[in-house]
Amino acid sequence: MPGVCILTDSTAQFPAASFPGQELVSVIPLHIQFNNRRYVDGKDLKISDLPLTARNPSSPVAQPPSPEEFRQAFQGLGNDYDEIIAILLSPNLSLVLPNAREAITTMGWAPVTLIDSQTTGVGLGLLVQAAAEAAHQGASGLDIKRFIHNLVAHVYTVFCVQSLTYLSQADHLDAAQAVVGEMLGVIALFILENGRLIPVQKARNVRHLADLLHEFIYEFGDLKHIALTRGVISFENEARSLRERISSDFPSTPYSEHIMGTALASILGPRSLGLVAMED
Repeated sequence: MPGVCILTDSTAQFPAASFPGQELVSVIPLHIQFNNRRYVDGKDLKISDLPLTARNPSSPVAQPPSPEEFRQAFQGLGNDYDEIIAILLSPNLSLVLPNAREAITTMGWAPVTLIDSQTTGVGLGLLVQAAAEAAHQGASGLDIKRFIHNLVAHVYTVFCVQSLTYLSQADHLDAAQAVVGEMLGVIALFILENGRLIPVQKARNVRHLADLLHEFIYEFGDLKHIALTRGVISFENEARSLRERISSDFPSTPYSEHIMGTALASILGPRSLGLVAMED
């Protein structure tokens, strides 16, 4: 029986279509409450279906898997594996991790190690890939836990957000500031620091946005991976400009582009752009 498996949530995005240990990874989905319906993340609802603003009471809300859903997932995986390493998005963005912890307490005991990734999206996906590869190579649960805890500090993420009312809906921004910011077309930059969205700057326009993102990535030395995540607003010209600069500055660093998942877009808003860097 395989020793260790990895569980993550559906906000994770994987840079590689296939990777060592992929068969050891399971994904538990978030849900999106929208227009009096509850959708499973990744099914029947696309990011393009989300409204550009969250000013309506029926606006999309991302909901974490319940403790009962986690309990069922842990029990199912526990039948096939000795240990479960659950690497989940930051509890400052969703109650996914607290619900997983509650599930473990109601079970009395479970061979589960919970890890706060302090990130989400591609950053989370990179951590999960690293853990899966370690498990594939036969690393113990304790070694994987230490490895990922060390790696968490080397993942950096910045988000550029226009749908600010989504952030206010999730209590990350004052409601009045969010409404005024949307009306003025503000593009706000947030650094994900210790799992918290920290506002750092405002872009004057989309061209300035590309400059700010380039400044963010240019500060690093050796990088293992760089990823760009886009919402419904394509920022095609800005993405092309940024891609060319990254290629010039980091010619040997793997680079990937992704469309933001629906659950994460329900937290940050569909008009978002994210840049992730993992140090080598």
